[in-house]
Amino acid sequence: MARQGSGIPLRDRVRVGGTPGRPPTGDSSGLEQRPGVRPGVRPGSLPGPVCPARHCWVADAVDGDGEKRPGLLLEWRQRDRRWEGLVVYAARVRTGSWGLVQEWLPAELLAPV
Repeated sequence: MARQGSGIPLRDRVRVGGTPGRPPTGDSSGLEQRPGVRPGVRPGSLPGPVCPARHCWVADAVDGDGEKRPGLLLEWRQRDRRWEGLVVYAARVRTGSWGLVQEWLPAELLAPV
């Protein structure tokens, strides 16, 4: 049985960079995205700051194995009218050796867990 997501789109579960904008695919509600705000959660009801990192699937890893890798999405940015996500994931960096890769990837290569 396939595992379902939490029902919150990935674009609503990450913080938006320093300038107001919309994450990939837009937000039809017209509400401004704000760092540290979770939909449906009252401000101040959670202890401590809200962590912006979210789990994701990374397609087309740098090692070219052709399989999706679990990754950690750290933030979004918009470049040349396209959205990119800063992700960290494990990849084969040498024969028989794994390492961590951090890179900006197009939104099309990222999917929510």
